[in-house]
Amino acid sequence: MSETKSPLLIKRYASRRLYNTETSDYVTLEDIAGFIREGREIKIVDLKSGDNLTRQYLLQIVAEHESKGESVLPIGVLTDLVRSYTTQAQSVVPQFLAMSFDMLRESQSKMLEGFTTIPTPINAMNPLTGFEAMKRQQKVFLSSMVPGWQAGDDANPAAGTPASELSGAEKQELNDIKAQLADLKEKMAKLGQ
Repeated sequence: MSETKSPLLIKRYASRRLYNTETSDYVTLEDIAGFIREGREIKIVDLKSGDNLTRQYLLQIVAEHESKGESVLPIGVLTDLVRSYTTQAQSVVPQFLAMSFDMLRESQSKMLEGFTTIPTPINAMNPLTGFEAMKRQQKVFLSSMVPGWQAGDDANPAAGTPASELSGAEKQELNDIKAQLADLKEKMAKLGQ
């Protein structure tokens, strides 16, 4: 991934054409999606007004991929997103989504680190190990988000793991998530005042 700190600036002209200021050429939405996949941050601004149009174009890229059958977002998630615009959940949804994607990125990088290590007969990297770690982290996160919710295993989802049976790393993960949630609740309370 690219380590570039400043976002790639793309200007939208009155003709709606998009201009890459680094390479001095016009780009398409697919080009922009490619930059993002390469790890670049982008910023799209209207040349005349200076308005930031990044969100609008990112949503358009997602909509085009979804309409081509490259579905990533289940109908239930899309429905919940639409609902969140008209409920009090609107204030929580952005933080929840950001934290979820941060956890996913972190889990993916840990899984990729596992693939780059040299497997030994004793410590061979199983592709499911990274996936299991992501599932465990998600369960810990959800149990801290919803009071009284206990994450169960796949065979018996209702049977949760008591906190006393968590490993030291899992307990630390849970404590870290609880601290982040407390901080998030405090910030939300300040916004509500």
